Amino acid sequence: MSSAADRFDTTVAHPARRYNYWLGGKDNFAADRASGDAIEAAMPSIRLMAIENRMFLGRAVEYLAGQGVRQFLDIGTGIPAPGNTHEVAQAIQPSTRTVYVDNDPIVLTHARALITSGPEGSISYLDADLREPGQILGHPELAATLDFTQPIALLLVAVLHFIRDDEDPQGIIDKLVGALPPGSYVVASHATWEYQSAKAIAELTANNPDGRFVPRTGDRLRELMHGLDFLDPGLVSVSRWRADGEPQPRPRIEDVSCNGVVARKI
Repeated sequence: MSSAADRFDTTVAHPARRYNYWLGGKDNFAADRASGDAIEAAMPSIRLMAIENRMFLGRAVEYLAGQGVRQFLDIGTGIPAPGNTHEVAQAIQPSTRTVYVDNDPIVLTHARALITSGPEGSISYLDADLREPGQILGHPELAATLDFTQPIALLLVAVLHFIRDDEDPQGIIDKLVGALPPGSYVVASHATWEYQSAKAIAELTANNPDGRFVPRTGDRLRELMHGLDFLDPGLVSVSRWRADGEPQPRPRIEDVSCNGVVARKI
C-alpha cells in the first residue's frame, strides 16, 4: 500500500472529491471540478444522481437504525457532509457505533476533524481500501469498535462502481458479507448507464480512460448481492427506495441512473 503522502495528489481527480463537488461542497480541487464538469457535460443529471444517492443513504440508515441495528460499517464513506451515517443513526439510537473506511487521506483528515460521536456511541476511521477486504476485516480498530457477534449494517454506497471486474468485485463482497453475523444487512448503490444514450455512453467512456469507473446494470448488481434477502421494494432506483416521504414527484429513474438495494443476511 502507498503512503498517505503518496496518495495526496491534488492534480489528479479523485472520486470522493468529485462527488463532494457535485453535492455543492468546497472540499475539492481544480482537477476534481474539471473532471466533474466533463462528466456533467455528458450526463447533465449527474448532480441529481449524487443528491439522490445521498438521500438513499440517509433513508436506509434511518430505517435500519429503527429496526434495531446499532453497528454500521461504512466503506468508501467520502468527505463528510450533512447526514453522515453516524448522525442519522445516533439520532435514533445514541449508542450506535460506526466505522468509516476510506483510502483518500483528504477524506480521513476531514473525517477525523469534523466527525464526532455522541457521548454514548463511538466512531472509528480506517485508512483502508475496499479492494483489500482482508485488511479491513483484520484491522484492530474494527474489532475494537464493532461486535461481530451482533448484527452489523455494511454500507457499500456509490463505491462498488470503482471496483473493476478484474479486481473480483464478487469475491470482495462475498468476503465482507461472509464475516457478518446472521441478521446483518448490506446497503448498496451502484451507478448504471443502462438508461443512457449511445452518444452519452461514448462521452462518458472517453472521460473514463483508465476504466476505473465501471457502471453495471441492475441485473448485475442483483447478481453481486446473491444469497441475501432483499427488503421491499427490492432493487430499484435510489430515488424510489422507500421514498414516500420525499418531495413528489420523484425524479425519473433515467435521470438518476443509480440503483440501490438493502438486503439482509439470513
